[in-house]
Amino acid sequence: MKNSPLSDRLLAGGFVTSLLIMAVLFLALPKTTFSEAENRVLQGLPELSWSHIWNKQFSQESEAFVTDHFPMRAGWVRLKSELEQLRLQRENNGIYKGKDGHLFEKFEQPDYAKAAAYAEAVRQFAQMHAEANMTFMLAPTSIGIYPERLPWLASAYPQSKVNAFVKDQLQGSLAFLDGFDFLGSAAHNERPVYYRTDHHWTTYGAYLAYTAYARQMGWSPMPESDFNIQTVTDAFLGSYHTRSQFSGVKPDSIEVYLPKKPLHSTMYIADDGTTHEELYNDSFLSKKDKYSYFLGGVHALMTIKTELPLSTNQTDKLLVIKDSYAHSMLPFLTSHVRELHVIDMRYYNGNISEYMKENDIHNVLFLFNTATFLESSELLKLGA
Repeated sequence: MKNSPLSDRLLAGGFVTSLLIMAVLFLALPKTTFSEAENRVLQGLPELSWSHIWNKQFSQESEAFVTDHFPMRAGWVRLKSELEQLRLQRENNGIYKGKDGHLFEKFEQPDYAKAAAYAEAVRQFAQMHAEANMTFMLAPTSIGIYPERLPWLASAYPQSKVNAFVKDQLQGSLAFLDGFDFLGSAAHNERPVYYRTDHHWTTYGAYLAYTAYARQMGWSPMPESDFNIQTVTDAFLGSYHTRSQFSGVKPDSIEVYLPKKPLHSTMYIADDGTTHEELYNDSFLSKKDKYSYFLGGVHALMTIKTELPLSTNQTDKLLVIKDSYAHSMLPFLTSHVRELHVIDMRYYNGNISEYMKENDIHNVLFLFNTATFLESSELLKLGA
């Protein structure tokens, strides 16, 4: 039975009306720059220029802008996930549902030309400051450590190859710490090194990174017996869960390591000019973004000052240029560093060389996970 002309017009009218409503919502709803649920920077309004049109950057950024700010995006993702699970699909929105409730972000062969450019920016920066003590720490994400936990027929490009490539590019310019070296053996013990539902390492994983860096700096790392290890929440559903909306996933627990001999630290956040007497923000434990319990989330620039007794097991100042993996590791460093200066280049637009000179800083730690590093075009600003 054919549709009547009236019903055809009604269907067409309904479709057009729906498109108009979505367009109005897209234009009217406020645009945010950062997704707390996914813990990532959202695509900003693309820059319209001939160079961006010529190299296709404008079209790529435009597509990402529409995708990131689509009205009621979270609801659509949830609906798509439920439909995919009914079809027994093990992937949604770039996230695999692996064995034992582990979620993983897809990782494909990267653009090595971009990786080389970012590494070259770091190498040149290190050469500009040859008198400084610099270290680059590159940590794999969970899919790099646990490829055997992927669902059947799923695969991932080896992050170990990426880390080895970056190490080779940086050879001779600064010290390099490969996360596979200090996480690999511990990752297959009972204690989780990564969250199942989130892209970050656990506090235990951060502790292992701290011990590796402490030895690199010539410090004696604090043993776990020097900490009271407490679980602050067992209801953490992280960024991978938010993106995939897979059902039946067991929440993660978040631990905090509190020194048995506490030290007083003061954290100053330059973004808003506020000072905090704690490195942990309990208010986030009742929110979606529970990982922001560490340091209160992402900031362009912060300083952490700690009252340390004089000792050879410490340094005066350290600049940390990082992604959010650093947030759960930085509290460990307060046992060895009087002044931590912390910069997130996704938001900081100042000249880092001038900042080091103004603050008399001679120690630098770059800390990134492999996936974030491959998207860190901001590193190109190091020479600015």
